[in-house]
Amino acid sequence: MSTEPTDTQPPAPPSQEELSQILKFRRSKLEALRALGVDPFGGRFDTTHQPGPLREAFAEGLSVRVAGRIVAHRDMGKSQFFDIADLDGRIQCFLNQKAVSEEAWKVFAQLDLGDWVGIEGETFITRTGEPSVKVLGLTVLSKSLRPLPDKWHGVIDPQIRYRQRYLDLIANERTRQNFRLRSLMVAEIRSYLQERGFLEVETPMLQDVPGGAAAQPFRTHHNALGMDMYLRIAPELYLKRLLVGGFHKVFELNRNFRNEGISRRHNPEFTMLEAYWSFADFGMMADLVESLICHLGEKFLGTLQIEHKNAEGEVTRVINLARPWRRATYRELVSSVGGPDWFDLDDSGRRARCETLGVEISAEMEDHEVTQQVFEKLVEEKSFDPVFVTHVPKELVPLARQNVADPSVVDVYELIINGVEISPGYTELNDPDVQRERLEHQAGEETQKVDEDFLVALEYGMPPAGGIGVGIDRVIMMLTGAESIRDVVLFPQLKRRD
Repeated sequence: MSTEPTDTQPPAPPSQEELSQILKFRRSKLEALRALGVDPFGGRFDTTHQPGPLREAFAEGLSVRVAGRIVAHRDMGKSQFFDIADLDGRIQCFLNQKAVSEEAWKVFAQLDLGDWVGIEGETFITRTGEPSVKVLGLTVLSKSLRPLPDKWHGVIDPQIRYRQRYLDLIANERTRQNFRLRSLMVAEIRSYLQERGFLEVETPMLQDVPGGAAAQPFRTHHNALGMDMYLRIAPELYLKRLLVGGFHKVFELNRNFRNEGISRRHNPEFTMLEAYWSFADFGMMADLVESLICHLGEKFLGTLQIEHKNAEGEVTRVINLARPWRRATYRELVSSVGGPDWFDLDDSGRRARCETLGVEISAEMEDHEVTQQVFEKLVEEKSFDPVFVTHVPKELVPLARQNVADPSVVDVYELIINGVEISPGYTELNDPDVQRERLEHQAGEETQKVDEDFLVALEYGMPPAGGIGVGIDRVIMMLTGAESIRDVVLFPQLKRRD
């Protein structure tokens, strides 16, 4: 077997010629296994333990059956030490020539780092104090025909990490931990809501009219129906139909799709939680989101002080999730950066102020979009600790209820953490006539984009309700310290290689 390098200096990565020779050598071992009557891609192997948990709760004298990938090897002649591992950790195995059959010894000689094996043996502790398994039986489960990334170079190239995530998972501990955390956190979110009476539902991903947000959809064609359809940009309008039907607390945690830009905080396919609560308002929804995110931090990280680190492991930022979280109005926050007279200025005055502030705007922007640009650049992108931005201008949120005291704003919050919007929450608009007016204004001349069936549903009566959306990918980024959404999405969208 190829052994793990023991030099303190990292070896140079193999050249193309060297790699070609490695591949030929591994295939020769593949044939050697077959010549020994061994299936290099064996079948079922019943296990009693996994490598990591076995080491964590180690006891001597156990008869075990454990399987994993060979990730390290130390050749001591008639004694062989090797580690097997999976996602949960590793355990050392000890193979002595006298303890196994001649055939098993020959089989082991044809193995390489990266091969999957099943081990039958007994647990013991070596003279150096290492928990180990004495090998009594060896089963080949899968022959690796390509070499693993070496322990020094690992997988650093982002293109390889994202395109070949399996190599990233094999080589990088932080990647494994982040995706394990993601899976556990998503399951906990479901459990948290269900324990509070919310019912998980599923609504269409293929929609006739894409609604619930202002975004560019992906278009497809349904052959049997002979009509164009769209991948959903949000499930909102269907979830509200369920409120009309009598559901009081519902949520959906699934994919949305938007045919727009890709950046370190945007992926065309992303995971979103939406939840609706009859007879609630945006303040109650803010309380729900605050308690949910704090629960995740405390349960999985053991703290509400979330450290973000650079590639060298140095702490670059600490996000403080300690409750209560700040709540401030949109007007208050914009005035704090744009000037106390911002909302007293006319359109031309605000545009001139933007130049002073260094905020880029375009001539096509409407007045409320100019203000929103100031908010995004000088408030949102610079807010790292949590802040609920409340009472947003009605032009920005067509599906929310207008504030009774100030009809120019709507009863919503936008939760900002780590410089991005993590979650919007509304007191939902349930007046069908006002809703029609808002949607028609948003659609402009493209009236076919108005979901008439949704408006008909509202005419049957939707109860007052609060609603939330939570960007799951962004929450995971914030809690794990990931700097790119691609680091928390197992298989992010990438441009096809030529």
